[in-house]
Amino acid sequence: MKKFIITLVFLSVSIWSLKAQQDAQYTQYMYNTIAVNPAYAGSRGVLSINALHRSQWVGLDGAPTTQTLNFHTPTRGRLGVGLSIVNDRIGNGTNQDTYFDGVVSYTIPTSETGKLSFGIKAGGHLLNIDFSQLQNYNNEASSVGLGNIDKKFAPNFGAGIYYHTDHFYAGLSVPNFLKTEHFDTSSVSLAQERMNFYFITGYVFDLNPNLKFKPAALVKAVTGAPLQIDFSANFMINDKFTLGAAYRWDAALSALVGFQITDQFMLGLAYDREITELGSSSFNAGSFEILLRYELRAKYKNVIAPRFF
Repeated sequence: MKKFIITLVFLSVSIWSLKAQQDAQYTQYMYNTIAVNPAYAGSRGVLSINALHRSQWVGLDGAPTTQTLNFHTPTRGRLGVGLSIVNDRIGNGTNQDTYFDGVVSYTIPTSETGKLSFGIKAGGHLLNIDFSQLQNYNNEASSVGLGNIDKKFAPNFGAGIYYHTDHFYAGLSVPNFLKTEHFDTSSVSLAQERMNFYFITGYVFDLNPNLKFKPAALVKAVTGAPLQIDFSANFMINDKFTLGAAYRWDAALSALVGFQITDQFMLGLAYDREITELGSSSFNAGSFEILLRYELRAKYKNVIAPRFF
């Protein structure tokens, strides 16, 4: 009976977290914008490929891990195209989500430096839930009507708008419009994919020829979860080295470092430390992100310096 109660607690926590499920969380969202706004596709003016790995709450058994891979590029005319893949795992493989989307954007010049882009994305989501991966699972799940989900596919689509100049940017997006519900064989609701609303903005100040300063913000809202507000401030030195800090409202403090290794390769690192009770736990060593970006700049002679966004 004791083991059965413990199992039910684990199942209840899992179900609650799935029902309140949000899109994957990023600290380096400023370098991974296409993952949250399809209108960003092609906005850098070059072929851009990004790979990111995030380990959240390191030291906590079953904590989330996220991997993203995306590329986007301008094409002839005013179109931009791209592809985004996101893999999100929690509970040592108990819950695994894989998203893949094709992206198209259309850009309208609004001034000498201003551009307004509209983007859409379409793709799908594969959901896997394997209750046997739970630490205290002992086949009790079936007795309460809970069954595994094996690569269940759900289509979805999203849209966004994005405006930028040489120094300013702002965007509004909904990456997934469809509210998808997943059920087991007993029609017990296990997970819901809800609409996430994103707003991003930032401004680049040229403090001197060798130093730039960029404050930025991201706001994410979804029904059934707290409002997420991220503030960040980054300095870029000699168009090579980036150093900054971020604050996630009532959640975490972050440190960010970036290095433009060559004209093509950029490396980004981020560390989050929770400011909630979870952050003071001995089993939580914070969250880490590593990002690698490659851009095919050789064919674009008009690109003189790395873009700060």
